[in-house]
Amino acid sequence: MERAFAAVRALVYVPAFVFLWGWLAVRARGLDQRLGLELPSVVQVPGGVLAAAGGLLALSCIVAFVVEGRGTPALFDAPREFVAAGPYRWVRNPMYVGAVCLLAGTALVLRSPSILGLALAAGLLAHAVVVLVEEPSLARKFGEKYEAYRRATPRWVPRKPRGPR
Repeated sequence: MERAFAAVRALVYVPAFVFLWGWLAVRARGLDQRLGLELPSVVQVPGGVLAAAGGLLALSCIVAFVVEGRGTPALFDAPREFVAAGPYRWVRNPMYVGAVCLLAGTALVLRSPSILGLALAAGLLAHAVVVLVEEPSLARKFGEKYEAYRRATPRWVPRKPRGPR
């Protein structure tokens, strides 16, 4: 029942979060039109691949949070259990990686340097949130289990998992 309730909460929070970033992207894209900026068309196909991969990665993280962690991606409704499964085996922050890839890929598909700048800003914001808020909170909440995970798993660049978790 707890997982079902987490899934319902995720179905509310995730679309709101996607809507927010979509709205920001639409607003940013308006800058391209005013300034007459456009990326070359050769970036569109790789952008589509990047956006799809990022979206799938973020979605798999949401599923892991609901199923394994009995929570949601929202900072105010985080998983109740420690999650080191799925994409979290390879990198500590795959949801942010996926979201930034989705946003950057969308920028390339739309040939929008302004949305690409937004993706960069989102990545910098994610880094600040992770370092200043999430990591200290996870260390307090999960103790040595999180500290061991943190030592073995990179923050941003995926790497083959080391040893059992």
